[in-house]
Amino acid sequence: MAELKEADAAQLHQEDVDNKRGDGGDGPFVAEETLKSESATDDDAKPSITTAERHLSIQTKLEGLEMLVDLSGAGRKSCPLCPEEKFKACYSHKLRRHLQNLHWKVYAEFEGYRMCICHLPCRNVKPSLSGDHASGRHVAHYHCIVCSVTIARKTDMISHLKRHVNKGETEASYSGTSDVLFEEPSPSGQAYEIMKELGTNVQLLPNHTTPQKSDTYFNRKMKPNRQLVFCSLAVLAEERNPVECLDAFGATGIMGLQWAKHLLNAVRVTITDISETCVKMIKENCKLNNIRVDGGMRVPRGSDGPSDEVEGVPIATVEVVKMDANVIMHLRPFDYIHLDPFGTAVNYLDAAFRNVRNLGIISVTSTDTSSLYAKSPNVTLRHYGCHIVRTEYYKELAARMVVATVARAAARCNKGIEVLLAVALEHFVLVVVRVLRGPVQADESAKKLRKLMHCQWCEERVFLKQGNMVDDTLPCNCHGSLPGKTAVQLGPLWSGPLFNTGFLRRMLSAAVKHSMDDIQPLVKTLIYESECNTLKSLVHGPSALTNQVECGVVIKTLNTGEESGAADQSGKRKIADESGNFVKKLKSDAALDHPPFYYSIHRHSIRGMNMPKLNKFLQYLTEAGFRVSRTHFDPTGVRTDATLLQFKSVLAKYSVPTCTNASATQTSSLNKNQPV
Repeated sequence: MAELKEADAAQLHQEDVDNKRGDGGDGPFVAEETLKSESATDDDAKPSITTAERHLSIQTKLEGLEMLVDLSGAGRKSCPLCPEEKFKACYSHKLRRHLQNLHWKVYAEFEGYRMCICHLPCRNVKPSLSGDHASGRHVAHYHCIVCSVTIARKTDMISHLKRHVNKGETEASYSGTSDVLFEEPSPSGQAYEIMKELGTNVQLLPNHTTPQKSDTYFNRKMKPNRQLVFCSLAVLAEERNPVECLDAFGATGIMGLQWAKHLLNAVRVTITDISETCVKMIKENCKLNNIRVDGGMRVPRGSDGPSDEVEGVPIATVEVVKMDANVIMHLRPFDYIHLDPFGTAVNYLDAAFRNVRNLGIISVTSTDTSSLYAKSPNVTLRHYGCHIVRTEYYKELAARMVVATVARAAARCNKGIEVLLAVALEHFVLVVVRVLRGPVQADESAKKLRKLMHCQWCEERVFLKQGNMVDDTLPCNCHGSLPGKTAVQLGPLWSGPLFNTGFLRRMLSAAVKHSMDDIQPLVKTLIYESECNTLKSLVHGPSALTNQVECGVVIKTLNTGEESGAADQSGKRKIADESGNFVKKLKSDAALDHPPFYYSIHRHSIRGMNMPKLNKFLQYLTEAGFRVSRTHFDPTGVRTDATLLQFKSVLAKYSVPTCTNASATQTSSLNKNQPV
């Protein structure tokens, strides 16, 4: 009888463990019903981390770990964090000691939670020496409470958690307040996470921040990039309607869904990706945002295709295609193309310029910062065909290098470019250009590709003119006062302007219209930088309206009448008169171009001198008769048309010796102590 009771108790315990493990039986996540009692006992648990999403090994108290098994019952019981082959079923007193001495004491702590060591088969099995996976051993590991990744070593987990803290990701990714979890498991056996950005919901895999571990990569730090691209598309949507736009690397589809959800019928969005998992995820995200998925090929522009729209209520439609980006750009024409691959985008530029329509826009995002910022010069030479070194203006150097690569790709297709926007931040370099058809425009763009002379001693720089000799080009005298050669040739680089003031102003209007408060300060800084004026002169001066009208002439020629609409629908180039007027317009605006590059006030400060405040120094340069503005490339940088010698002379004039304040204080104290 005792043996029968023991067998019945063991069977009841096994059913209890199966219920706690969930429907999957062996899954690493606990069902919500069984952990309601645990959530009631964990009074100190934070609301941002729900118990339904925590792994079994993540607990706040030892009682929570012991509640995973009914230790009060009779019979042998299995450990909830160890497989049967590692720790056999035993009685309650022995299992309690096992949980206390092994799992509870071997842990990594984060914000009051203990990530106890786990021996379940959550990770891939290490193969044996013979290559047999079945005979291999499971790896003990820890489950991260923030991103649910599994890490074997405790020191690696601590470093991983520190990176989360540095990024500001101190709350768990699976937040019960703002995220919704689907019951359907992902291919990795874990639940989806719902993230909301700009009113658009997308579901993400748990390891979405690691491209090597997830099929659908998503980077939260690229939010400024997505907002800048959205504003540039919104400006183009005001010029022509509808806009055929392509998100060539969909991943989660967040960017294309934002276009369709906010711009509605003004755009016709196509999202493509080569991964089958990404395509399925994009379609699920379309359903999540009430966007209709169009799987077939689009009808030609101007024809009335089938539509499910209700009168007065516009319905957004997105076409999702599983195709290589180069293939779809060769097959179909587009008005707007966005390239954001993982790394460099040079492999897709030829296909992008192949079928882009006249006066269309191409935006290129490059994330290979190691080669762009001169950390890997050999990779830079291989991808971009440029020779660069590390300089104080390395971010603008990277932006001009990307624009030069884009201009060469456009020239191979007999097309020129007009740079509308070039931004280089910590994680990416974004370039937005307008495409101008014709060999004349291609020649004009090719003429702006020049070599740059850079002094490695004082960091003075100047673009070489066409046919100019190398000797005595730099305005500094370092080559005469110092032995050996101090100058080096960099490039070829883009020597033209990096911003279009009128386009940036319309982007700012689009950002205000769509309530993008995060990106508005950056766009305002770009406007100041494009005009190379201080804030006061920009706001109150007459140049603001003048530049708006000047750029408005170019934009106005796109849809002045029915003829321009017909030309846009056919996708053919403009007539010779309009193209000639556009080139003349570009030449007339050349005098308003901002000066290239900038100087860092900290890099050229004088030792033993207290330099003036940056805003005061900008005022001093303006009073000296120079154009001046701050730059988004460097918070301590000053963009000006003054040479380095003039820059240093103004800085030295208004710098104060360090010992002046101390001596003045001592003199005043001596005067006070003297008797009257």
